[in-house]
Amino acid sequence: MTHPALTPGSVAVVTGAAAGIGFAAALRFAKLGLNVCLADIDVDQLSRAAKQVAAVASGGESQVIYQQTDVAEVEDLQRLEQVVRDRFGGTDVLMNNAGIQPGSTVFGPVENWHRVLGVNLWGVVHGVQAFVPSMIRRGRPGCVINTGSKQGITTPPGDPAYNVSKVGVKACTEALQHELRNTSSCQISAHLLIPGFVFTQLTAQGRAERPAAAWTPEQTVDFMMERLDAGDFYILCPDNDVPRSLDEKRILWAAGDIVENRPPLSRWLPEYQEAFQSFSRALE
Repeated sequence: MTHPALTPGSVAVVTGAAAGIGFAAALRFAKLGLNVCLADIDVDQLSRAAKQVAAVASGGESQVIYQQTDVAEVEDLQRLEQVVRDRFGGTDVLMNNAGIQPGSTVFGPVENWHRVLGVNLWGVVHGVQAFVPSMIRRGRPGCVINTGSKQGITTPPGDPAYNVSKVGVKACTEALQHELRNTSSCQISAHLLIPGFVFTQLTAQGRAERPAAAWTPEQTVDFMMERLDAGDFYILCPDNDVPRSLDEKRILWAAGDIVENRPPLSRWLPEYQEAFQSFSRALE
């Protein structure tokens, strides 16, 4: 059963839409007959992406617009919402997808932390606050898709600023869904997209070819659409290397660090390697 917001004539807004998962989602929405607004900070890449999306839209350029947007700036999101409302009458599907991952350390430059949190977390908060109240007032079926990360659940060592931002996206999206389901006559649903290893500009790290372990953005969007139709809140994506069953074991073990009073991030401690393997085998 197709999500009721993903129907011809509805309006979708995608941030981080110039490339990767956001671009793949914009293409899919356009192919489904939705009007689409692409938003990104790189206006040159964004304009090229919008032309490609318009090429697959049944209504061509009349169905697609784009807007240069820095999601870390709340005024940019407010301006984006107004642009979409003026052109298409409002928004039915909001995909807060913009994200960066320049790398970080606990004691790294604070400016780096500010930028990562500004885009990855505040970008989601700004998007929700700028768009969702008017989406509710619109009185139509709608959905909000926030792009999180498995790193926001198991918080592996190596990039703490990114992890913190994605932990925040998870908590924000959970709170949003609770708020929506307790809002009278609200027809909006919220969903947390949790990609696996996806080959994008964010993850390429100098590689020109997709690693065998990685999914493409198109595969990720295929899975997202399937699980939106199923009504999932947590859209936990596998990839070519890690099946859902292993993700579930890693997530349960991470929660167990608290319940069992183990050291944090115990899965990466040598003395817990055998215990984690035994735990995983017991769940098979």
